[in-house]
Amino acid sequence: MMNRHYKVGIVGATGMVGQRFALLLENHPWFELTAIAASGRNKGKTYAEAVEGRWKMTRPIPENIRSMVLLDAAADAEELVSKVDFIFCAVDMPKDEIRALEERYAKLECPVCSNNSAHRLTPDVPMIIPEVNPQHAEVIHAQRKRLGTKRGFIAAKSNCSIQSYVGALSAIWDLGVEEVAVCTYQAISGAGKTFEVWPEMVDNVIPYIGGEDEKSEVEPMKVWGRVENGVIVPATSPKITAQCIRVPVSDGHMAAAFVKLREKASKEEIIARWRSYQGRAQELKLPSAPEHFLTYFDEPDRPQTRLDREIYGGMGVTIGRLREDPVYDYKFVSLAHNTLRGAAGGNVLMAEFLCAEGYI
Repeated sequence: MMNRHYKVGIVGATGMVGQRFALLLENHPWFELTAIAASGRNKGKTYAEAVEGRWKMTRPIPENIRSMVLLDAAADAEELVSKVDFIFCAVDMPKDEIRALEERYAKLECPVCSNNSAHRLTPDVPMIIPEVNPQHAEVIHAQRKRLGTKRGFIAAKSNCSIQSYVGALSAIWDLGVEEVAVCTYQAISGAGKTFEVWPEMVDNVIPYIGGEDEKSEVEPMKVWGRVENGVIVPATSPKITAQCIRVPVSDGHMAAAFVKLREKASKEEIIARWRSYQGRAQELKLPSAPEHFLTYFDEPDRPQTRLDREIYGGMGVTIGRLREDPVYDYKFVSLAHNTLRGAAGGNVLMAEFLCAEGYI
């Protein structure tokens, strides 16, 4: 029986995603939170002091982290590494600084489970959704050779918005997904905001999220890519066009997707595939894995954000309104909780997978 106890750290612990990590790790059966870090201005503060007036979760600060003292993410890297088996990283810094920081931790022989976008497109950094592309973990061996490490590596969690539709498309991948058009309707927590600090979003829709359209078109191609010669070669199809819109919702990213298939399948066949789809996370019975990755609703007005974003603790993806389309073959609506499945929760699940498969 493999060891199921790991000491973990959170780098970027005071931000919204860091706060979500704190909640998810409070009673985790495998992971014990033993160190936290943030920017230098918070060094030496207790966690409760650092997030006072900035706590954005609906649940209170976990007792196990309230009095924990924050380290400086950069200056105290060696000290943090000495306290943990691996880290979750969710920092708010320029991308080049994030890339350097994460590689530094990896070269200190500390595996990095990154919530940041900085390394998502690095060819030998896997961007893992355990139910979709678990085989991409293989590139870690090549990455370690490049970095000169034995234990250290970086694995990235994909963009939160693509979680709402990539799983649904992956379940029908063998039908030949040729073209996809998708519009995502994204919650304000995706920007690290609440209505209290972003009153401009009340009764408003903003049709622009910087860089999000491009991420939604590029990142799925890496997720669907193949491992070759120690790197991930992105898929060349399907063609994807995306438009991302900020909507006045606290949590939950919804997608309206249109898909053209090479092989024509019935509506009933597609729904059956969604309902029966299982991935490596379910095979391994990982602690954070939803019993059903994909849940399809027959009701014409589901999924709804407020009703369905918390399914399976926010780790499931819900789908509805599958119907034929006069331009594409089919269209549907799908939903994922952006700070759970899409961010911290998806990262914890990825870490569980990497531990279960022996990479950590």
